Amino acid sequence: MTAEIWSLPQFRRFVAGRTLSVLATCLIPTALTLTVIQATGSAADLGIVLACELFPQLLLLPVGGVLADRLPPHRVALAADVLRGAVQLLIGVELLLGVIDIVHLSVLSVITGIAVAVGTPTTSPLVAAIVPQHGRMRANSLLGVVRGMALVVGPGLVAVLVVTVGVGWSFVLTGLLFAVAAATLGGLRIAPRARPERPTTFFADLKEGWTIVRGTRWFWTNLIGHGVYNFTSGLFMTLAPLIAVRELGGEVAWVVIYQSGMAGIVAGALLAARLKVRRPLVWTSISGAAFLLPQLTFAVVAPVALSVAAYFVAMLGLGILNALWMTVMQQEFESRALARADSYDALLSFAARPLGHSLAAPLALAAGEATVLVGAALLVGTVNLALLALPEVRGMTTTAARADTASQEQAEAPDA
Repeated sequence: MTAEIWSLPQFRRFVAGRTLSVLATCLIPTALTLTVIQATGSAADLGIVLACELFPQLLLLPVGGVLADRLPPHRVALAADVLRGAVQLLIGVELLLGVIDIVHLSVLSVITGIAVAVGTPTTSPLVAAIVPQHGRMRANSLLGVVRGMALVVGPGLVAVLVVTVGVGWSFVLTGLLFAVAAATLGGLRIAPRARPERPTTFFADLKEGWTIVRGTRWFWTNLIGHGVYNFTSGLFMTLAPLIAVRELGGEVAWVVIYQSGMAGIVAGALLAARLKVRRPLVWTSISGAAFLLPQLTFAVVAPVALSVAAYFVAMLGLGILNALWMTVMQQEFESRALARADSYDALLSFAARPLGHSLAAPLALAAGEATVLVGAALLVGTVNLALLALPEVRGMTTTAARADTASQEQAEAPDA
């Protein structure tokens, strides 16, 4: 099956473009953080710059979904990567010229956030347009591997560039990666979508996207589960490093635990393509609930080895969840509405995690770190496992499972 997917020239081109784009995306946060720290050393300035990138995403992701549904998604992806590449090159040139201006960085971060909002919903429509239904699980698994590897490689690459040639060249490299990614994705050849019988307006499509999401119970309930996951992840990623440094042996302990999680994401994405899954939403619910494990080990300050194992299992579950979830969306939503559905999924995820980050410290101050982490574990476990109570969650099957059932019923049917 994997060889069959790789035999598709458009898929190879798509993966190459997405790999470069995802790697470039993973370079930005570390480089931007180091730039602000070197410029002012102010946590407030860093918060302003990061917020300037986040808020446009929260406001415009549904708009990006409409654009990716109305226009050829590869053209939208090209435009988003060109815009991000130009911004990163401009930042790099300013830094190389010795210009470090927080106002400039804030404005350019707003533009970057707009580009992210436009480009993020294009991935699922591109997979659906390029890869046949029976190969999408493998394709989504591969994309999960790419993202997991980029999360590991990106920050390390920035660190090497900063030490060797300076942070300005890191931004230049990021801009060039986006430029090549844009050229690669823009060169895709995708069959045009069927035009609607009646032309619709942009705002009508925006309203329809919300109506589709609101009217699809299995989808919006799972979005709540994903939002809870990302909220508790924000709590965890704020408190866990502090606990590791203070009580588990210092920075090295946290690095080991964190890298075990990144390895888990990659392993989960690889494993997802090899699992014979009949009921994907059952798997995603259990995989989401697995995040309670590292939260509990940090709540009781378990030994490093146990926290490594717990975080690995949790991230393994995340790798499986992401691949299965993307495949389910591509299976269940019509191609004309897929990007809009995907944009709401991204919106809730983008909003929930920063909320967790912002509330972690005051909640820990009021109730204690252990209480917050235990509460987060109960919350993520309960909400995700509660999804199994829905008949449509338990009953949804994959396309392959439906085909097997149909073949079996046909074989067992009596001859006429």
